[in-house]
Amino acid sequence: MMFDLSPPLLAIYIPLIGALLIALAGRWPNLREGITLGTAGALLYTVASIVPRVLAPNFWAVYAKAPPLRLVEVLPGIFLELKVEPLGMVFALIAGTLWILNSLYSIGYMRGNAEKHQTRFYVCFALAISSVMGLAFAGNLFTLFVFYEMLTLTTYPLVAHKGTAEALRSARTYLGILVTTSVCFLLAGIIATYVYTGDMAFKPGGVFTKALADGTLTGPVLGTLFILYMYGIGKAALMPMHRWLPAAMVAPTPVSALLHAVAVVKAGVFSVIKVIIYTFGPLTLISSGQGTWLIYMAGATILIASFIALFQDNLKRRLAYSTVSQLSYIIIAAALLSPLSLMAATLHIAAHAFGKITLFFAAGSIYTAAHKTEISQLDGIGRRMPFTMGAFTIGALSMIGLPPTAGFISKWYLLSAAWETEYVFVVVVIVLSTLLNAAYFLPIIYRAFFR
Repeated sequence: MMFDLSPPLLAIYIPLIGALLIALAGRWPNLREGITLGTAGALLYTVASIVPRVLAPNFWAVYAKAPPLRLVEVLPGIFLELKVEPLGMVFALIAGTLWILNSLYSIGYMRGNAEKHQTRFYVCFALAISSVMGLAFAGNLFTLFVFYEMLTLTTYPLVAHKGTAEALRSARTYLGILVTTSVCFLLAGIIATYVYTGDMAFKPGGVFTKALADGTLTGPVLGTLFILYMYGIGKAALMPMHRWLPAAMVAPTPVSALLHAVAVVKAGVFSVIKVIIYTFGPLTLISSGQGTWLIYMAGATILIASFIALFQDNLKRRLAYSTVSQLSYIIIAAALLSPLSLMAATLHIAAHAFGKITLFFAAGSIYTAAHKTEISQLDGIGRRMPFTMGAFTIGALSMIGLPPTAGFISKWYLLSAAWETEYVFVVVVIVLSTLLNAAYFLPIIYRAFFR
């Protein structure tokens, strides 16, 4: 085991140490929550310190020559290893920034609703963020899988937090779907990748080029592997592997915000983009023609989830199906395999994170102040809680994609990429889903302010 205080490893250690200190300070709520905020601040500082390295003009030249940071050799030739690259940097920055905001919100929410087991809540939250950092800086597929599983296990107690029969049943659905997909599909894909290529490292352009060139790997086998990865990453909520997400809405609102904005679903779509870029390679998928199905599957998920959201009266469930739809914007952008679409996918990770955490914070504030959970109960709530519903309105407009919000920018790049690659289907999906987004968000705003 090599102990190194390099920033990527420190980003994993800081939340782990924070979790231990939070557990020790459990009897003193103010100290416990002060440690939570201090840990979140230290993590963001550490992650931000890596940014200049990634923005350096010679980054890719250094990246190609620099060895990964190897932590431990698990099996001969298979290491837990870390390596910084731009996509992981974006994910780590989003998670590090939003952890501070979520921690501040959680303090008010957990105290305001007199929630039980608050120490366990903050400990599991810190452990989940540590898993996110490992995922963001994973240097190979094995490391990504290990931290992906750790994220599932550390968030399970958060989903089951309330301890009711409904919470436990929903948590079992959450754990069952995510573990089954990752073990049966994702792990199988990783093992097959190693068998065919002898390599699990993340490399620009992917690892399959040589195997395809010498005939070791055929196009249909590559296509099968791609299916294993896309459905093995269940956290991306591609239908029909999405049921865990609405089920998890039984958790406290800060947990919902963690699932939708900070960690879990973002870990899913981040893993999808990372595998497409660094394991398969866009050019390999284009030349083999094996990734086209993902465009249509993601498009169907966008439209079906948006249609289901129209009929959800529970505010958090409507937001959950909105997330299922928004995640597939990222997947469909990644599946277009152009530089512009990959940039759109990365931008939408950030746009959705900040927009959706705003919406869940508003939903939790409404529950805490007015004890209302259904959309049909929200008549006039905007006059009682103008700042909360003003923030909700901004978040909703970003999810719809209206200018000048961040959601508009990422959607514009996605539309441009679809037009550039001549996928009329994607253009139609974006237009229809934008209308559906407006149809399930604008009535909430109308009820709040005008009824």
